[in-house]
Amino acid sequence: MIPVTTFAGKNVAVFGLGGSGLASASALLAGGGDVVAFDDDQQSVVRANAAGIPTADLRAIDWSRIAALVLAPGVPLTDPEPHWVMRLAQQADVEVIGDIELFCRERRKLAADSAFVAITGTNGKSTTTALVAHLAATAGIDAQLGGNIGTAILSLLPPRPGRVHVIECSSYQIDLAPTLDPSIGILINLSEDHLDRHGTMAHYAAVKERLVAGVPGAATAIVGVDDEWCRAIADRLDRSGKRVVRISVRRELPDGLYVEDRRIMQAAGGAAAPLAELGGIGSLRGLHNAQNAACAAAAALALGLDPAAIQAGLRSFPGLAHRMEEVGRRGAVLFVNDSKATNTDSAAQALACFDDIFWIAGGKPKTGGIESLRRFFPRIHKAYLIGEAAAEFAATLGASVPHEIAGTVDNALAAAARDAEASTAREPVVLLSPACASFDQYRNFEVRGDAFRALVRKLPGVTAP
Repeated sequence: MIPVTTFAGKNVAVFGLGGSGLASASALLAGGGDVVAFDDDQQSVVRANAAGIPTADLRAIDWSRIAALVLAPGVPLTDPEPHWVMRLAQQADVEVIGDIELFCRERRKLAADSAFVAITGTNGKSTTTALVAHLAATAGIDAQLGGNIGTAILSLLPPRPGRVHVIECSSYQIDLAPTLDPSIGILINLSEDHLDRHGTMAHYAAVKERLVAGVPGAATAIVGVDDEWCRAIADRLDRSGKRVVRISVRRELPDGLYVEDRRIMQAAGGAAAPLAELGGIGSLRGLHNAQNAACAAAAALALGLDPAAIQAGLRSFPGLAHRMEEVGRRGAVLFVNDSKATNTDSAAQALACFDDIFWIAGGKPKTGGIESLRRFFPRIHKAYLIGEAAAEFAATLGASVPHEIAGTVDNALAAAARDAEASTAREPVVLLSPACASFDQYRNFEVRGDAFRALVRKLPGVTAP
């Protein structure tokens, strides 16, 4: 835990008692703050009380005595309309912040020069965050991994010299961190997302920009420049005097890092040299993962790692569960769990990585179906369709792709494993990349992916990949 001493002796309200909210309340209490917490969900309030956190309905407290409201990131600030607790804080002119902001203030107090890598972007945040932490750890650096990736930032060990905090930041968290000042900031990419919260793409991009704009002095801002929003942001950072490292997987750069033929190239002044090879690294297949890897390599360079350490870390990276996760092999057949692919854009990234696919797809369908994936149909030997979307997907596949309606993951896996093993393909891949939500059959995509992994590993003759 990181005790938050910057609010010692002050009254702080905490709203939203999920993982980050409970961690924030506990950290504030440990640092000497006077905390009162609440949540719209009564069960969350009960859990907080059981953890020793004082609670009260924030509609009934004296807001004139409150120094700050610490808000969970999912609570609406403005769109579609402000949450009632936001209105109360605004009426009382009370500062509204989140757990990332608490960390930033405590870091400046404890160890302002300690390394702090903050990562954001529309896609690839979790993989890039995990990869940066892995590169640092394999090079012998004490790397603390957390934020939006799953572990609340205030649950980590405190900042100190020689320790690096590698933190995934969502736009919601950045919104609540007005003094966010990482020593290394990464903005991977930008595309339309969360506009129900941010209203417009311009506002969403402006929120994301704050993470890299906040890097101080000679610190490093790493920006993927393969979309127009990020290119404009990189140019603005340049004009403001920031040290910018540009990243591309689509074109050569005169300065920065770019990917060419599965190789990360480091360019300066128009001259380029290889930094690391991505070929043969199963956990980093695909153009999207090449972008993640190049961003992580740039961060590793800024942390002081040499090319040999970066290459070793890339090769040993296990990847993240449910994201192109290689879960087993049987003979030539590779089994891949990409349950995180809950929409066609995500499924497209997986389908682009393989040539001989036995595809398990379906679940709770999203608008548009799989028509946008038609360009990948020639890669698919056969599809095994599950869940509510099965009939709709079958109609789209038609005569273009052999398919069967399997109904459930276990039926689909059994059929796909049988057919893949009987095929003459060099490396047949049984790929769970559903292009659908899981809620018709599973609580979430993690449970769906866990079920697939467990079923694969029960197949006779399956070994670790």
